[in-house]
Amino acid sequence: MPTVLLQLLKKDVPINMKRFKSGFTLIELLVVITIIGILSSIGLNTFTSSQKKGRDTKRKGHLRQLTDALEAYNNDFGEYPDEVNGKIVGCGDIDSKTTCIWGTSAFQNDDTETVYMILMPEDPTTGQNYFYDVTTTFGINTQYQLYARLENTLDIAVPKNASDEPQVYPSTTCSTTAPTGCNYGVSSTNATLPTPEDE
Repeated sequence: MPTVLLQLLKKDVPINMKRFKSGFTLIELLVVITIIGILSSIGLNTFTSSQKKGRDTKRKGHLRQLTDALEAYNNDFGEYPDEVNGKIVGCGDIDSKTTCIWGTSAFQNDDTETVYMILMPEDPTTGQNYFYDVTTTFGINTQYQLYARLENTLDIAVPKNASDEPQVYPSTTCSTTAPTGCNYGVSSTNATLPTPEDE
């Protein structure tokens, strides 16, 4: 017999107390469940934040690709494409340019078979879209601005007011469901973004 059991037998301990108790107490289980809950909430917040930052990185990449495509278009036509309701009007042939649809249209010139983008980018979040604006000088589209709405408002590229609250660019809409302004923008090299305003 093991020595511990022999020591118990020698003492005047009732038979039912001689057995060793195994398992966890209710308090120990509650402590472990609480710790797991806290760690899960921390992990979930980190995961959600990472997803937002990932989608924002994709948005910034899309606007960089559009910038390159717009510059190539400008080289071919001597001006940037027209816009209507925040969309680029430059798809199709030279004589009858059509509105490019985010996520479905190819940004190309059908006459010369020049492809600027195989597929127009689409915002990674359903219900959001990009916004294109052009400045016309003497009948020629000389400047453009492209906008998106970043989810991570702590991003350094999101403009902020004196109270450190995020701002949006005026006359822009980056949502298909509600009038939500755009808080991130890029422009042609000869243009600057307008002064942002409070949302």
